[in-house]
Amino acid sequence: MELEKVKKISFVANAVILTIVFGLMAFFYISDVMFLTYFSIPTIFVYLIGFVLISKEKLLWYVRMVFIWLTLYMCVTTVCLGYDYGFHMYCFSVIPISFISEYIGYKINSRKLKAFKFSICMALLSLISTGYVAYFGPVYEREHKYAAIFWLINSSSVMGFLIFYANFLIKTIISSEEKLNEIALVDRLTGLYNRHYMINCLDKMDDNYRSAYLAMADIDDFKKINDTYGHNAGDLVLEKVSQKMKAECKGCTVSRWGGEEFLILIPPAVDKPVELIEKLRQSIASENVRYEDKEISVTITAGISPRTNEPSIDRWIQTVDSKLYDGKHSGKNKVVS
Repeated sequence: MELEKVKKISFVANAVILTIVFGLMAFFYISDVMFLTYFSIPTIFVYLIGFVLISKEKLLWYVRMVFIWLTLYMCVTTVCLGYDYGFHMYCFSVIPISFISEYIGYKINSRKLKAFKFSICMALLSLISTGYVAYFGPVYEREHKYAAIFWLINSSSVMGFLIFYANFLIKTIISSEEKLNEIALVDRLTGLYNRHYMINCLDKMDDNYRSAYLAMADIDDFKKINDTYGHNAGDLVLEKVSQKMKAECKGCTVSRWGGEEFLILIPPAVDKPVELIEKLRQSIASENVRYEDKEISVTITAGISPRTNEPSIDRWIQTVDSKLYDGKHSGKNKVVS
């Protein structure tokens, strides 16, 4: 998760809350609840300070300040007007948002809010303020038509914040899971699937893959390339060969099997699999890899075999490996089927 994205979301949320505060202040003034009208003035300053803290990336200070003041605001307005106005409901949004904020702090490597302790305090203060109103009644008695309007406004605000932050949290978690899967299943250098992914893919094949083909390819004289030009050049060759495989083997599952070896699963839907691998070989051999001011000639040798009549996945892999071995010992730069 990027810090700039979190700052942008914080700016928007702060602006929305500040707008709501101005609207409430106008209502308090019209309703002649002067204490809450005056109480709105420091509240406005709190959110103006919030913009400064966000811009200076003091996000933990911002979150602490806003949550503490929201708790105070919720308690004061509930005691003054009663829970018929719905101000106490902000507790139900701020508590889960505090846990989301702690998670966000973890994701951006920032200091984290102690959400559990804060939530306990928030819940207790909410119970105290609503309990006070239930026992003594609100400080100000106003027409109930205002209560209905504010119940609707406050409940809509609470649900809006919950929906927004819950959606943000779920998207963040999904994005994190996708990145973890990519790290776990994709080879970092080549961008191809790794050996673990390919094994799982082969194990999950059903009867529809009875006519599938498997090919194992190996870069010829790769050790010589590393010894002659250096390991950086070798890495570049691996990248370029991988790019060719992605481009030529569309619809196939391509993995880096290990070192300079690649395993390619060709599904039944792909026509002429042997010709496909031969075209791949020709494409790689036809274009040198340029490293600094040097031209590196690169070729591959491959073995390919259909799944038909193979008793097991392991046996199938052994078969294409044997064909690759035969190609390596009979001249290289060829496809053995």
